[in-house]
Amino acid sequence: MGNNLFLPPKAIMKLLLIPALILLMGAFKLDDKTKKSFKNAESNENCLKCHGQSKYSYDNPESGQTVFQRMYREAIINRDLFYESNHSQFKCSDCHSEDYDSFPHPGRLRMETKYLCIDCHGDDPKYAKFNFEKIETEFAASVHSSKHSEDFTCWMCHNPHTYKISARSEDKIEDVVAYDNAICLDCHSDASRYELLTTKQNPNILKKHEWLPNQALHFSRVRCIECHARVNDSLMVAHNIQPKAKAVKRCVECHSTNSMLMSTLYKFKVQEGRNKSGFYNGVIMNESYVIGANRNYYLGLLSLVMFGCVMAGIIIHATLRIIKRKHNG
Repeated sequence: MGNNLFLPPKAIMKLLLIPALILLMGAFKLDDKTKKSFKNAESNENCLKCHGQSKYSYDNPESGQTVFQRMYREAIINRDLFYESNHSQFKCSDCHSEDYDSFPHPGRLRMETKYLCIDCHGDDPKYAKFNFEKIETEFAASVHSSKHSEDFTCWMCHNPHTYKISARSEDKIEDVVAYDNAICLDCHSDASRYELLTTKQNPNILKKHEWLPNQALHFSRVRCIECHARVNDSLMVAHNIQPKAKAVKRCVECHSTNSMLMSTLYKFKVQEGRNKSGFYNGVIMNESYVIGANRNYYLGLLSLVMFGCVMAGIIIHATLRIIKRKHNG
């Protein structure tokens, strides 16, 4: 009877691992709110129970042991970011083979063809307002596509598991800028990713832009694409990234009444009709102050009147002085 109180070493190890597993899996437990908000959440959990964390475990039928493995970085899907993304209502098998339901996954699935944006969104009236066909044409003409060919796809910038539209949002401009610039910096500040596509050395972004006055403010208030992409009036976000020699470097392009920011960064807010208080480029005034771009019609008119009065006063004063001098003479 007493001997039954003692467990073999393997059983003790398994018992010690149970709390760790509970802690590891408990942090990712699917809550009722997520189930109700996202129709495919339960189905997706079959994948995310492994791919939703940096480590996963499985029972090896050959040895009878529980094996712990580290998930490849590229295969880790952040649940929170996925359920905030544009594809949050999709189920994994909408884009991936249903053969992934079995484990271990068949090796041939490594060669699975990955869908591109246009494969789902092209020629679909539901998405016509996004102009995916024009975006594809723009992208094909960009330096990213022309220099890297098939190696550079939509997913290099827009991760299908996390991407969310920021240009058509009511978020603060600084948040939109930070989100979009992070996409560019994911490669341009990471030498390992940059050098996968080119033999060139990854340039130092701060040094390359040291000519900018108040560099930090520019980086936090405007997106890279404002200066590095050709503007297309029919697209909310330009995708034709230009060679560095064609980057915008003239301050007046942004710092003027006809600021190019109105057709790029502030385009959505302009379309939403946020021009207020009689200000030219009032949308910019709502978010930040851009020297030369923020002007008020009435203040401008008042300044002209005041200038006219001053000039008239000077002329009248000078005329009276001349008349008086002649009279005294």
